[in-house]
Amino acid sequence: AMMVYSGGMVVVLGLFVIAGAATIPHFDWPMMLSALLGVFLLLCAYAAIGLFMSCLTSYQVVAALSTFVVFAFLSYIGTVWQGVDFVRNLTYSLSIPGRTEKMVSGLISTKDVAYFLVIIYMFLGLAVMKLQAARDSGPWLVRAGKYVAVVLSGLMVGYLTSRPGLIGYYDASATRVNTLSGNAQKVLAEMKDGPIEITCYSNLLDRTYGQTAPDKRNDFMNHWEPYLRFKPDIQFKYVYYYDSAQDPYLYKGLQGQSLRQIAEKRAKAWKKDLSFFTSPAEIRKIIDLRPEQNRYVMQVKYKGQRTFLRVFNDPSFWPSETETSAAFRRLMVRLPKIVFLEDGFERSIHKTGDREYQTLTDLPTFRYALVNQGFDVDTVTAGSRDIPADITALVIADPKAEFTSEAVARIQKYIDGGGDLLIAGEPGKQAVLNPLLQQFGVRLMDGTVVQKSKDFSADLVLPYLTTAASEFSKTLLRDYTDSLRVSMPGVAGLVIGDSGVSPGDGGETGKVGYAGSKAYTGSGVYAGKEGYVIRPLLMTDGKVSWNKKGRLVKDSAEVVYTPAEGDEKRPLPTAVCLSREVGGRQQRIIVTGDADFLSNSELGRSNVRTANFHFITALFGWFTEGQFPVDTSRPPSEDNHLRLSEAGMTVIKVIYLGVLPGVLLVMGVVLLVRRRRK
Repeated sequence: AMMVYSGGMVVVLGLFVIAGAATIPHFDWPMMLSALLGVFLLLCAYAAIGLFMSCLTSYQVVAALSTFVVFAFLSYIGTVWQGVDFVRNLTYSLSIPGRTEKMVSGLISTKDVAYFLVIIYMFLGLAVMKLQAARDSGPWLVRAGKYVAVVLSGLMVGYLTSRPGLIGYYDASATRVNTLSGNAQKVLAEMKDGPIEITCYSNLLDRTYGQTAPDKRNDFMNHWEPYLRFKPDIQFKYVYYYDSAQDPYLYKGLQGQSLRQIAEKRAKAWKKDLSFFTSPAEIRKIIDLRPEQNRYVMQVKYKGQRTFLRVFNDPSFWPSETETSAAFRRLMVRLPKIVFLEDGFERSIHKTGDREYQTLTDLPTFRYALVNQGFDVDTVTAGSRDIPADITALVIADPKAEFTSEAVARIQKYIDGGGDLLIAGEPGKQAVLNPLLQQFGVRLMDGTVVQKSKDFSADLVLPYLTTAASEFSKTLLRDYTDSLRVSMPGVAGLVIGDSGVSPGDGGETGKVGYAGSKAYTGSGVYAGKEGYVIRPLLMTDGKVSWNKKGRLVKDSAEVVYTPAEGDEKRPLPTAVCLSREVGGRQQRIIVTGDADFLSNSELGRSNVRTANFHFITALFGWFTEGQFPVDTSRPPSEDNHLRLSEAGMTVIKVIYLGVLPGVLLVMGVVLLVRRRRK
């Protein structure tokens, strides 16, 4: 009867599901049914608990209060003794929070279903034995043994059904949001020949310790559950140590104390003995984590190969499928290496200044840094040695001085050999870069592109992505062609061809269309020199931006379009890609009129919504032919439209607020009349 009553409550929720199905095209029925199942199992578990409590006392108030105490116990038990390995898993397997939430999100697992069945079994079994004990006499030891047997058998089943490798899953969501993407699954499938060993290094003195302490182990395993679903032989090891950390708040008020004294105070605050943690001298004999800033890091090992998997200074904290899959793939393939030229005082990959590139390249705490997306980075001085032929791409970013003849010869040798290249220019550097660019059929325009804006400086240009750019990445194709732009503070327009051909001038083999003030959507294919095919990647909005030939004064009241001074107002490309066949492979080159869009300041910009992160990773991914970063995107959801008119809303109101309550009222009256007649 209680199950029927619970089913009636679920039916009430089902009425809203039916309303949604009637008004939402492509309604996700399986996900909704999964949610209703989760709610029904939760209600049945609560009913079983309440039934047992009612068997213990004849007082309803006492039974109700006792029931709520058990609810509180099941909600709290998952936080008890989480610092002890076996007890941690046992108590966590009894915890009720989160079970139904997973089903509501569309993920049904045998672990969660078994949990509810075990709770129902345990409390119904205890209730039955309690009722039997009132009628049958027997030794108290036998009766107690029966109670213990029911509890222990339930605990054992709950523990076993929560072990990786023994869990079955069904993702009921239409886009499989609860399951690893296809490419992430493919990476794990390629690693089927051996186990993956992940060693987690957690520093007591780093601010990440609060999220990686032993009592957070089950939260950590929840993060890895989607991976264990497809590769149960992932093995985890945990190393806890203390060492200096880059945390200014840690040492506040503790000046003059040794590192050990600080660690002792921190360990006491976490209710741990310092002997639990490895000392700095001992941990450095095992592994030197100072290049990782002594932050929490996971070292992934597979078939003798090793790489780091990091956590990040953003709200997500843990690595996503993209970073995790990139780390796994790094263990199986030749690493893509991006090399930055250092001959002409180019931007540095090791400095943290606004115009430098450390955030882009090797900042371990930044999720979109190349080292966290599967790349290696390095530098080269072409004036003193050859550019390695086996690198993935060479980057020449804003050279301040002309190259030496030796550097020019080595760069040209690299280009002639089919090496991939990214050249990032700047206004005022036309004389330095145009001699190198002229062989491609591209050059930097004289002047600076400016854009009207009430909020930003006139030299901050926000060009739109073209279709060619969106094809570099599914993420860009899905999300950013029409909605986001790339921020370029101080950019030179690009000219394609000797005659100055650019979009809108005619002469191109494929037009770059312009859709109002939104985005350029055409193919924009141009013929360059030496067999290069050129396509614009970023285009300015010709209605609000123009190329300014005269001197740009950024702090003036307003930058004015002045044709008499040679200003040109039309859509201009600020980034293009070039490709040609060389030696049986496709050579790929990127040319941009700005080097700041890659800089620390632009990647940290928060006052304008841009696609710099995704555009940059897509550019470098193009050099690897899509191998890195690993594409973990999913198809967009189709149930994103509400088909409900004002008349439809009226119909729903009449049915739900009038017809259904009226039917229930009539049924109640009929039932009462029939009972009175009897």
